[in-house]
Amino acid sequence: MARVTVIPVLLILSFFQHKTRFSTILATGLEDIKDALRLHNVLWTTKKDSRVILSWNNNLTEEETKKYTVKYILIYKFFNTTKERKERLQEKEKIIHLRLHSGFNAKVKTQLFAKETENIIKESDWTEFTYKAPPVYIQNLSCIIYNISFFNCTWDIKAEAPEDIQIFASYRHVGIDFSCQQYIKNARKKNVGCYIKEIHFQPSRKINLNITVRSLRNSSRGLSYYKAFTPQTIEKLNPPINVSVSLENRSIKIHWKPPPTIGSARKKCFLYQVKITDHKIVNVSAENYKYPFHKPAKKCAAQVRVKKEVCIANKLWSDWSEPVFIHDGKTVDILLLSLTFCPLVVLGGLVIYACRRYRCLEVITTPVPHPSDNIKTWLADETQHQQHMPMQMEIDSEVTLGTSEENRDENIQLQKCLKEFMLEDL
Repeated sequence: MARVTVIPVLLILSFFQHKTRFSTILATGLEDIKDALRLHNVLWTTKKDSRVILSWNNNLTEEETKKYTVKYILIYKFFNTTKERKERLQEKEKIIHLRLHSGFNAKVKTQLFAKETENIIKESDWTEFTYKAPPVYIQNLSCIIYNISFFNCTWDIKAEAPEDIQIFASYRHVGIDFSCQQYIKNARKKNVGCYIKEIHFQPSRKINLNITVRSLRNSSRGLSYYKAFTPQTIEKLNPPINVSVSLENRSIKIHWKPPPTIGSARKKCFLYQVKITDHKIVNVSAENYKYPFHKPAKKCAAQVRVKKEVCIANKLWSDWSEPVFIHDGKTVDILLLSLTFCPLVVLGGLVIYACRRYRCLEVITTPVPHPSDNIKTWLADETQHQQHMPMQMEIDSEVTLGTSEENRDENIQLQKCLKEFMLEDL
């Protein structure tokens, strides 16, 4: 009985062993099917710059390649960053610019699509790779172009950088290499910036900046970091020029002109901002801005700044222009005089129009008709009478004066006679 009992157990154990082996074989077959689309990464760097060419391959047959549309999904993220970059490619490589990053994590997936319907047929698993670059000792690299021909770059040195290093800068533009003309140094005498002037920039040609970190204790080749710039994207324009103020339709109009630039100077390329005291900053695409006239209690100044945004993306605003005072005392008096004078001119015009319309001027300017003959005779007699009046008055005054003189002589003679009579009586 014991033997009979053992045999079924052995059979059962044998069955499970074969089942397990079958499952293993089945799983291995499925894995082989997936492995048919596995990617193999090849990674290398060039000698003169910080480009990393990430390459991959798959073992699809030539027939499958012709039958399906093959696309690749690439996702990569630089160290010490949170932003992932995702791209869909048909090529089997991607050039990744390290700039000042010390490495990245990348993963690639292959997908097969039906050519007629673009429906996905197959896809592989993700193939991942990590690239570690040499240590980076600088950060916060920033470069600007200003005054048309001046180039300035600054950077910070990381705290973990060795004490015995020094940083050097150069750049290549239009096939010509330029060394830094003047370095900006920090308190430890380390180079933290570079100043170059009198450069003729080609707007469409890139500037390739090379930052090299060298050890001062040995002459071994240092670490180099590369970064490329498009001149127009790092150009800081000068403030707008010829900023002025004028009066137009009971509004104050601010005018200006764009500054010189190394790129396109078309009007649509510029974006302006207007700042007026105690008002919000306003974006303006034209070369003027109308401001409603209201006399404030204090001076009001206007300033303008500019950047390029339409023709090419540029985040650098110019400095603000010198303030133009809109509402100082002199300007206000002139504007108020203008605003007062204009209505008077309009009112005068309306009066003239009304007079012409209703013939007021004809009534005022109508000549007096000629007088009749009787009136002429009366006027002549009256005139002759007025002429004789003075002569009569002279004669009367002479007569009156003559009479007075005769009376005075008689009085004197009478007084003499009285005196003589009185003396005889005595």
